[in-house]
Amino acid sequence: MESRTPEPPPSEQYERLIDEFGKGWEKGAAERLAALFTEDAVFMPDPFVTPLRGRDAIQRYWKDIPREQAEITFKSGEIFVAGPAWFSVEFRCRFRRRRTGEWLDVRGALFCETAGDQISEMRMYWHRAAGDEANT
Repeated sequence: MESRTPEPPPSEQYERLIDEFGKGWEKGAAERLAALFTEDAVFMPDPFVTPLRGRDAIQRYWKDIPREQAEITFKSGEIFVAGPAWFSVEFRCRFRRRRTGEWLDVRGALFCETAGDQISEMRMYWHRAAGDEANT
């Protein structure tokens, strides 16, 4: 009988995806972020924009981070598994705008569908506070 290595539970897989997502954002690494998504993934950076389709479009979205954001920190909360391929998680990202020096505090939630060990759909819902509000 052949011994197989058991696959990690979905929550561990999802935690790895979110950890990598956060590290990619903190480092402004568009390629690293895009690699987390399937080739035909859908990404909605906020609920009021047209969804981006495909890994290339997702990478283009994230490519300006190093020019626009500095001193980035990303933290995520508990992962909620919503089925065999769905999860959600709250997040907080703080950064300083390079042009103005203003601090921003972005808090929200990510809703993700997966295919294998990649994200096939991600929807971001968030609120942004600036200035003194960002320091609370």
